Amino acid sequence: MSRIVKTYNEEVVKRTAKRCKDRGIVIPTFHQMRHPETAPDAVKARLKNVGLWDVDPANLFRITWKNDPATGLFGGPNHLEIPREITGVKARIIGLVGKYFPTGAHKVGAAFACLVPRLVSGEFDPDTHKAVWPSTGNYCRGGAFDSAVLGCTAIAILPENMSQERFTWLAQIGSEVIATPGCESNVKEIYDKCWELKNDPKHVIFNQFEEFGNPVWHYNVTGPAIEDVFNAIKTPSTRLAAYASATGSAGTIAAGDYLKAHHPGAKVIATEAWQCPTLLMNGFGDHRIEGIGDKHVPWVHNVRNTDAVAAIDDEDCMRILRLFNEPEGQKHLAGLGISQDVIQKLGLLGISGICNLLAAIKAAKYWELDENDVVFTIFTDSVEMYRSRLDEQTAEHGAFTAVDAATTRVGSLERQGVDHFKELTYPEKKAIHNLKYYTWVEQQGKTYEEICAQWDPEYWRQLFTEEAAAFDKLIEKFNQEVARS
Repeated sequence: MSRIVKTYNEEVVKRTAKRCKDRGIVIPTFHQMRHPETAPDAVKARLKNVGLWDVDPANLFRITWKNDPATGLFGGPNHLEIPREITGVKARIIGLVGKYFPTGAHKVGAAFACLVPRLVSGEFDPDTHKAVWPSTGNYCRGGAFDSAVLGCTAIAILPENMSQERFTWLAQIGSEVIATPGCESNVKEIYDKCWELKNDPKHVIFNQFEEFGNPVWHYNVTGPAIEDVFNAIKTPSTRLAAYASATGSAGTIAAGDYLKAHHPGAKVIATEAWQCPTLLMNGFGDHRIEGIGDKHVPWVHNVRNTDAVAAIDDEDCMRILRLFNEPEGQKHLAGLGISQDVIQKLGLLGISGICNLLAAIKAAKYWELDENDVVFTIFTDSVEMYRSRLDEQTAEHGAFTAVDAATTRVGSLERQGVDHFKELTYPEKKAIHNLKYYTWVEQQGKTYEEICAQWDPEYWRQLFTEEAAAFDKLIEKFNQEVARS
């Protein structure tokens, strides 16, 4: 039985199945998100006429890294290798691309894994409940999309200083929106709003920082997608050396748990903003790397499996965003011999994707990785989420010039060093893990016994390897009920 789903309400399941039958909804399993080519033929035929962001039940089957934007069906995992002329390191750096998910970001998968197990078990009743999505950006967008497709009412909570593109889209999809004070590092304010909403039992809080469906999805879908890319490019001498991921809610970094289980030599690097170095030095502050909320250690973070922490200057991220997307920046890159095809694809990196790229560069330099090493990371979303930020940068600093392009490449890329990079010892990992106590046990109602249990690797092994199978059984049973309705 699932450790996450505690009850099964047959009456609610039957009502929800009838709703899904009326809407033409079939819910994909985790296996199908990992192997989307196994989707039903009827779904594949329907997808040919459905837009990537359409609020259509068929798009549930596009919650995968393997969407082919050219055909509307599926291929290999979407990824982009960043040339050595940009990274300045010998190791290959490759990022999975999140743009081709519905909503344009991979968080739609994490949100799916939090909502669907409770929907198909009857713990969430769409007739009476509202799904609350606390987030620093893309997660609440993913939750709002999943809710709209599945016929559930959504409430998105996010900081008021997030990019305007996020608020505009949420309003268009019909989600209720609550803007909390501050920016992406103001997570406690989001939690406070959740506690307020919990007073009404109709609100079901899907807090990505504590919902284990979030990392379970990444372990079982993102991790294997990275391995698929590695297997496609490897030679006998190629090593899967490292994986860098912004911590944020600690969902995406769980792909590193999968990689370490199958490639024991791989290192996992947790990435955060230098302006708010929570893991690096118990620090705090505000920053501009949208979507990686911090100032605490997420409940779902398997800290013991994290090998290093890299803190990235948000100013580097903003400058590189301009380098990759402004005309003078692209002209400068072309002068380095980088092909126009690659230059046009650099827009696949949003601000947090650039942060992850810089962490991968730091890791390659710190461990002196060579041509046989591959460092993987995640390009969570694309520049399409941040056009307003580019406009703001121009208004604040003026047009991006050829001199700006050259100084950014040298200062923010070529001279990216191993400062603010820490390889964690066993006691340092334990110290970071212990920080969970103050947020989760003292403030959020978790238990002393469970925080102690989380230090045991078996706790995470069972969670990551067994929950997806339990979810799939529930989903398959639910789909059978839909067919009977």
